[in-house]
Amino acid sequence: MDTNNAVWIVVAVLVAVVVIGLVVLATRKAGNKRRAQEADRIREEVDQESRHVEKRAAMLEETEAKAHAAKAEADAKAAEAARLANTAASHRDTVTSAREDLDSRREHADKIDPRSPRTSRDDDANSAERMKPDASAR
Repeated sequence: MDTNNAVWIVVAVLVAVVVIGLVVLATRKAGNKRRAQEADRIREEVDQESRHVEKRAAMLEETEAKAHAAKAEADAKAAEAARLANTAASHRDTVTSAREDLDSRREHADKIDPRSPRTSRDDDANSAERMKPDASAR
């Protein structure tokens, strides 16, 4: 009976090893399936977030293009403003010069016009000045 018991023990051990192996295999398979499902879920989230990021990247490119266009427009406006300021300064200089010329011509006309009140006063002052005795001659 000892051999019979030894055979049963060996058979029992083999059955136990096979059962434990099947349980380990089933557990591993279930774990692999669970990890595969988790990986699929993560990939789906990544795909969704990737689409969202691509939309944001498109918005970024559009916004950058608008910013570049606005800057170019602003630079053009600034250049136009500078050109207009230079033109205005040139006109201002011309107007100032023309006014000075007109004032000078008006004064000259007043000086040579005997009817001008300025001329008679100036002539009177010059006559009075000429009539004073020369202080340096004494």
